[in-house]
Amino acid sequence: MSVEVTEPGLNLIPAGYKQTEVGVIPEDWKCYSFGDLVDYKKGYAFKSDEYGKTGIRIIRVSDTSYSGIKDDSPIFISDKLAKLYHAWSIKEGDLIFSTVGSKPPMYDSLVGKAIYVTKKYEGSLLNQNAVRIRAKSKTEGIQSLLLNHFRTERYIDFIELIFRGNANQASITLENLFEFKIPLPRLEKEQTAIANALSDVDALISELEKLIAKKQAIKTATMQQLLTGRTRLPQFALREDGSKKSTKPSELGEIPVDWEVVTLGTASSFINGRAYSLHEWENSGTPVIRLQNLTGRGDEYYYSNLQLPEKQYCKYGDLLFMWSATFGPVIWRGPKAIYHYHIWKIACEVGYSQSYLFYLLDDMTEKLKRSSSSGGTMLHVTKEKMESTKAAFPSYEEQTAIASILSDMDAEIQALEQRLGKTRQIKQGMMQELLTGKTRLIKGEAHG
Repeated sequence: MSVEVTEPGLNLIPAGYKQTEVGVIPEDWKCYSFGDLVDYKKGYAFKSDEYGKTGIRIIRVSDTSYSGIKDDSPIFISDKLAKLYHAWSIKEGDLIFSTVGSKPPMYDSLVGKAIYVTKKYEGSLLNQNAVRIRAKSKTEGIQSLLLNHFRTERYIDFIELIFRGNANQASITLENLFEFKIPLPRLEKEQTAIANALSDVDALISELEKLIAKKQAIKTATMQQLLTGRTRLPQFALREDGSKKSTKPSELGEIPVDWEVVTLGTASSFINGRAYSLHEWENSGTPVIRLQNLTGRGDEYYYSNLQLPEKQYCKYGDLLFMWSATFGPVIWRGPKAIYHYHIWKIACEVGYSQSYLFYLLDDMTEKLKRSSSSGGTMLHVTKEKMESTKAAFPSYEEQTAIASILSDMDAEIQALEQRLGKTRQIKQGMMQELLTGKTRLIKGEAHG
């Protein structure tokens, strides 16, 4: 391909392309201001005394995440009242923008985040602090094409420039938002081709997400059956004479006759982590595991050169438990480390499987989160409470077999999650190529 040299040795632009404020794009494309492409309608400030439990759904900014509309705690307005507010209804294909939220890169609560309305929410009404966007063009797929421009790093960087307020209480004006530049092909069929290509990948991502959710639901149900003995693995279900093993009453309800109820403190030891003062942190040495290092919220470690008792260290494969604010078990997959105060190390006693205990704690954690009034956040449990909690245990061999089944299910889910991650990366790469015209699906006028 020939290139146009705009300055000696610099800024090489391929033939058939041009430099614009959004970068290099095809000559037969045009850069538009967002506001010139769309019509808009600001959401309405509904009164809280009009809310009900049935009727027509009202969509608030708090009902939206980066990926769509949530159904956690929906609010409604009566059908009769809704007729008065028809002008604020949304339909499939609309885009909803939030004008309040948090600064980048907090995607789910991001100010200026764009949401695509699916058929499920057609006819709902839009509340204040949100804006309904509809493209002026009737080109097939244009709304989807526009949405993809609001999924780029360039858009996140743009929001970073225009937001007002602080990290948690940010806002934007439509005047500023509508200045965002969007490069588009002049040919409608090329716009549609790009939208369709990206939508195909979105469909694959959606199917993978649904499959992962299904597999996780199956795993949860399997845990509940196997960890209570309501379902037995075939090799443990029968007596030597071939008859089915019976159950017996216990303080936890009916359990298999060959299982026993013991406290978690009997099955294992809960070893406290250590609190640190600021002057004890180092820039190198033994890493100190904090909650954020186990939850994915942060990968930066503090370090310590203190010589501690061996029980204060954990090694690869050890079972840890987060007990304050963030809650639940984790298998440590890093090097030898020290664990912080809000984490316990759990060491199993003889006859008790660490893998089985992990799944037992995982199931207990999910039940606690579901029953929590805070929706699973900011939970707290004491060591004494955990040690006195009772659970049913089969023989060591059956514990190991159950854990192996659940571990295989985890491995399958993890493989799907890795595939999902790669597919999302592919989508990002496609967006970089297609939304800038670097890769053309249909030859434009200058190429024809």
